[in-house]
Amino acid sequence: MSTTTDPAATAAHASLPAATRLGTVHLTVRDLERSVDFYREAIGLAELRREDRTAWVGAGDRAMLALHEDPSAADPGRTAGLYHVALNTLDRLELARLTRRLAETRTPIQGASDHGTHEAIYLPDPDGNGLELAADREREVWPDLTKVEEIRPRPLDLDALLQLTAGESLVELTAPGARVGHLHLHLGDLDRGLAFHRDLLGFDLQTLIPGQAAFVSAGGYHHHLAFNLWKGAGVPPQPEGRVGLRHWTVVVPTADDVAEVCGRLVAAGAPTSDVEGGFRAQDPGALAVHVVAEGGDR
Repeated sequence: MSTTTDPAATAAHASLPAATRLGTVHLTVRDLERSVDFYREAIGLAELRREDRTAWVGAGDRAMLALHEDPSAADPGRTAGLYHVALNTLDRLELARLTRRLAETRTPIQGASDHGTHEAIYLPDPDGNGLELAADREREVWPDLTKVEEIRPRPLDLDALLQLTAGESLVELTAPGARVGHLHLHLGDLDRGLAFHRDLLGFDLQTLIPGQAAFVSAGGYHHHLAFNLWKGAGVPPQPEGRVGLRHWTVVVPTADDVAEVCGRLVAAGAPTSDVEGGFRAQDPGALAVHVVAEGGDR
């Protein structure tokens, strides 16, 4: 059973650079054409390129998701894996435009929340991969991230959001500037998750819900990554050949930053392998992460 300590009591660790961001998230889907059509029609993402059975979709020239086709992929099951990936719009108006797109395309949603730090709408893609469409508030108005009672989600006022687009025509594509905001995972152990994502990768702990979830980030962001026990403490690692997360990407400013992070993992005996622009590692849930320098995100 997890015994994760309070954020104020955690041991010091080397932190990722403040300019760290998330790059492309790679997902397994069963039908590539179906998925590309969904992300184009419902979310407004453009197909940026295609190689064999993989398509990259995004906004402007930034790839946000890489969709890898595997028609035989099994359902995720009760294991570690993806909870959702957050696609952040440029601002609240763009989230309103995207919300209107969902309404006009009659795309089902699973929920909508106001987290104080950001407003969010939740929905699945055609394979059940969880998505969060989000718009951040200015940091000056964020609640205290260390106080769970202040960040509990409240219902999102969808009517007020949609009023921002009154009289507008439907926008064809999501505006440039949208990006991957955060990733949220199912894991089996919070302590082991923190030992990897905080102590080795270098994310800072922002919020802890004891026995439930941890939220970590670089540069004081509310969270670049969250991981929870909501599928049950001790769930097994993600097997191969499942719908869901193939790998996600952490983008640091320089090659020296990549080498520093890799050095921490190697010193701890964590296996790594080379990828273009950086290295690959796996967390305790067998979920792969690529750490690359700017310019190496694929």
